[in-house]
This record gives sequence, structure tokens and C-alpha cells, in this order.
Amino acid sequence: MPVHHLMCGTWTPPGAIFTVAFDDEKLTCEVVKRTEIPKDEPISWMTFDHAKKNIYGAAMKKWSSFAVKSPTEIIHETSHPMLHDPQAASPDTNTRAIFLLAAKQSPYNVYCNPFYKHAGHGSVFSTSSTGALSEATQHYEYQPNSGIHGMIFDPTETWLYSADLKANKLWVHKKDASGTLSLVGSVDAPDSKDHPRWVAMHPTGNYLYALMEAGNRLCEYVIDPQTHMPVYTYHFFPLIPPGIPNYDTMYRSDVVSLTKSGKYMFATARANSFDLQGYIAAFKLRDCGSVERQICLNPTPTSGGHSNAVSPCDWSDEWVAITDDQEGWLEVYRWKDEFLGRVARVRIPEPGFGMNAIWYD
Repeated sequence: MPVHHLMCGTWTPPGAIFTVAFDDEKLTCEVVKRTEIPKDEPISWMTFDHAKKNIYGAAMKKWSSFAVKSPTEIIHETSHPMLHDPQAASPDTNTRAIFLLAAKQSPYNVYCNPFYKHAGHGSVFSTSSTGALSEATQHYEYQPNSGIHGMIFDPTETWLYSADLKANKLWVHKKDASGTLSLVGSVDAPDSKDHPRWVAMHPTGNYLYALMEAGNRLCEYVIDPQTHMPVYTYHFFPLIPPGIPNYDTMYRSDVVSLTKSGKYMFATARANSFDLQGYIAAFKLRDCGSVERQICLNPTPTSGGHSNAVSPCDWSDEWVAITDDQEGWLEVYRWKDEFLGRVARVRIPEPGFGMNAIWYD
């Protein structure tokens, strides 16, 4: 079928999930549904479960889940408060649900990260037989000044890697058969100004890629086969052009993600001024997982705002979505012959629109 659907949320209230249809023959994007959700639970990061029958959302002070019956039938099922710290759920604190990762293997738990203050623990949620968030089964500890913004499992879903932006380090936990996590260890980022925000992993499990928000670079790590700890290879790649003054405050790198084949990888950066543009970088990966080369560093149409989140589709390497919340765009690019070209976009002028887009079909 030439029509593919994507879902996307907002950074600020009122909460809503937008379904966008992308036609890969006509090369058009259009909004086909605005689904109202609890108004005080806008979703700054969303993900599907393993079967794409549920959406899980990091929703301000809540962790939420929705049954997905079709691209246009999305039903709110449950919302859970942050219970990892007595002050986290309080309206008087700035603690915010920021990221969650759904297991692709049974048990289909969901791993959740808060941010800002009182974010020293992650939470593990079990799911019901239909996939709805059920209950928190574990609150696992990082450290008091932590702020995890991205996580990734290795291909076996045994080892969990977390990017700690606030504490400037990478963490490793081991998952047991019940889905419970135990700490393996942590490593400091290479530079005190790096601030790891996102992680991606090669399908071989040999290499981990850490996107540094303040360092505005992508750092390559090899995974020690005995300890499963990431070891910095001293290979790094710029996510903004060289020579920019105050690079660590004028720009904030955002998301790194691999294409379906695992042969390519995209990473983005945002600007802290609407007068500036963000950037998207593309990389070629070797079969073993090391970075062969950086292919391009292209400007994005806007600063990206809070977003500039890149989302490769999950059935081929051809289509890549990018969202921004400066002006509220969802854009689709074609990746062909190692060139990146925008083919369609739609603007949704709603408050905070343009967090991450997820591909439904």
C-alpha cells in the first residue's frame, strides 16, 4: 500500500495525538485524525509496543498508554503517576516524564525515565494481556543528580544502555527473565561538556553510539564482550559545523537512530535561537558496526525547537521523518543513493506540536 501512517504528539497542553498519512507515490502528507487525550498529558515522547497495538507516552507527570485499533482509532486506557520519588509527581516540582522504551521480547515491560529534578530513578512497568500499562514493578536507581533522556537495549534485550545527560555518563543494566534490572556499571562521558542525551546500537550489538547534547557530537563505543560495558573508541563526529562560538550553549544535539538495514544512521541537532537552523547528519556503518564515514551534515528548515527528532521508517531505508516544534512541521525525506531530499511535509499549527513521529504502517 502506498499510504503510510505516522503518529505524533505535543510538548505542551492540550494533549493530542495526530495521525498523518504519507503517500509514497503521490508524495503528500495530510492530517487524517486529531485524537484528543487528557489535556494535561501531552506526549513529549511516544513509542509503540512490539505489535503496534498500543502507544506508550511520556506525558508530563504521567506515564500513559493507548490502545491502537486503527490509524484513526486511538483510545486512552490508563495513566500512571511517577512514583519513583515522593516529590516527582507533585505539581510544585519540575520533574517530567521524558522517555520510555518498550521491550520487544516477553515479558513486554516498559522502561521509563523522568527528567529535570528528582530524576534519580527509572521505573519498570508491566503490561496487561492487551498491552496496556499495568503497574510499576521496579524503581531502579541511577544517582541523585541523574537525568536520563534516552535508552536502548542490545539485540538480545539482556543489556540496557542509558544516556545520562545530567550526570554526564552512560549506564549499563542487566535485565533478567522477569524484566527486572540490576546495575552493571557506568562510564563517564569523554568530556565534561558532552552530556549524553541519546543512544543507538548496531544490530550486531558490537557498537554503541552516544549522541552528546552539549558536545554536539556523536561518539562511537565498542562493547566489551565480557563485561558488556561500552568502551570509547576515540572516534567522534560533528553534529554541527565546526568553528561555531559557544557551541555548547547555542546548539543542542537531539536524536540518533539507525535505518532498517543497519547500514546507515541519522543524528540531529537543534539550535537555541529561532534565527538559526538545526542540522541532520548521515553516517555509513560497516557490517561490524563501526562508523565508516560521515556522509553529510545538512541544515534543517528551522531550529527544530525542542524537537528536530529523526525517525527512519521500520520497513526500508528509503523514508525518514523529521519533526519540529518551532513552526509545527512533520516532514518526510527520501534517502536514496546516499542523498537526503525532502519529498513531503505538513504543518500542524497546534501548541507544542512536533515531538517524535512513530511509523504505524
